[in-house]
Amino acid sequence: MERFSSGKRQAKSIDNQEERPKAQKIGHASRNWWQNTIALPKSSLLREIWSPVSFMFCWGTLIAFLYNKLYTANPLLAAKLTVPVHPHALVVSALGLLLVFRTNSAYERFVEGRKIWEDILSTSRDLSRMVLVFERPIGSAKKRRVLKLLASFPYLLRHRIQPDKLMRQVSDTLERNPQTTLLLYEDSALFDNDSDAAGVAHSEEETGHSRRSIRDLYCVDKKTLPWRLLPENALKGCAAAQNRALWVCDRMAQELATVPDQSDFTNRERMALMCMVDKLSRCIGQCERIHQTVVPLNYARHSLRSLTMWLLTVPLALVKDFGFVTGPVLAFMSWLLFGVYEIGCSIEDPFQGTLRLSILCDAIRRDVLGDEMHRETAFALKEEKEPDSEEVFLDTNWLAASRITPTALDLNLFDHQLVDFGNLNAAWLRNGTDLSTLR
Repeated sequence: MERFSSGKRQAKSIDNQEERPKAQKIGHASRNWWQNTIALPKSSLLREIWSPVSFMFCWGTLIAFLYNKLYTANPLLAAKLTVPVHPHALVVSALGLLLVFRTNSAYERFVEGRKIWEDILSTSRDLSRMVLVFERPIGSAKKRRVLKLLASFPYLLRHRIQPDKLMRQVSDTLERNPQTTLLLYEDSALFDNDSDAAGVAHSEEETGHSRRSIRDLYCVDKKTLPWRLLPENALKGCAAAQNRALWVCDRMAQELATVPDQSDFTNRERMALMCMVDKLSRCIGQCERIHQTVVPLNYARHSLRSLTMWLLTVPLALVKDFGFVTGPVLAFMSWLLFGVYEIGCSIEDPFQGTLRLSILCDAIRRDVLGDEMHRETAFALKEEKEPDSEEVFLDTNWLAASRITPTALDLNLFDHQLVDFGNLNAAWLRNGTDLSTLR
């Protein structure tokens, strides 16, 4: 149970479907109660809390066994092993508040994280639209570079707040091809409760000397995302940056700032594009705030200790009524309460698997680059050809020859110059009908 009070959130989620992409999805509506019930042994939540639940089951069974032995030998001594149920009934309300407050605050962080990535998705679409609209003054080559940088931004931000599994640590035994691989350091945001980082920062402030440890060197294949999206002249600079997502924003801002003033591209358009890049840059800080800021360690440990002490003592209040069933009952209560606590721990950092960031990154890439050929057709305007009077006259002759008598409502359309009423009436007069009598 030491893992629950470590202060650092685990990278595994409650329903981490990134590890099981082909798993059959089960709905959570009330009509799916049976499917969810029989799937309990496969629950990832149960796997996370299996250790405390199994311990509580053994503890409850042991208390029931001791009580039964003592009750058979000496009922008075067995009665001293039990406690009244009222203290636990009074404490359970405060315990519930601790667990619910933790879960609610974690869910608010989950919702906020989803809103941040929604802003990233919307801003990326808006920025790519503006770049395509002003393609002529920006230039095709610069437009292509900006769109590639924009498509790589969500991947680089994801790797900053989520471990990058594609990087391999460079060692003497690792064989790599310098032509197809790229050397880089790990780009990860530090936690606020990182004691090593705090010690380094304090030492630099007090003495002015840096004692930073040597970082591990990694390599990554250039054909993987997002590296194959970056322009060739931006690969090494981005790989060497400490904050690669911020580096991409800086490069996009520089690309847009160097567009020369033209009749259809002035400071107004340039500032509109720069504001969108600023929005993406602010999203980096918002993601780092959720990822780096953990729940206060004192609160997390106090909640876990309170829950553990309550579950360890509650069998003493239940054993005289439940007997040997105390073990299963205590296991069920542990599964319920530890499950609520683990839900709060898992969704506290929504970027560690609770949110499917891979889907969001892929959606941004496809909107910016994947559908580029078809999307550019929306910006190619063609003037529609107006029909000449001869074509309108042929249409009215066909309408008169069809002998379908139009209604007064249909004739009102002719007043709006959709069809020349004089030509139409002349065509109907040749068939023996005067349309002026219908108006």
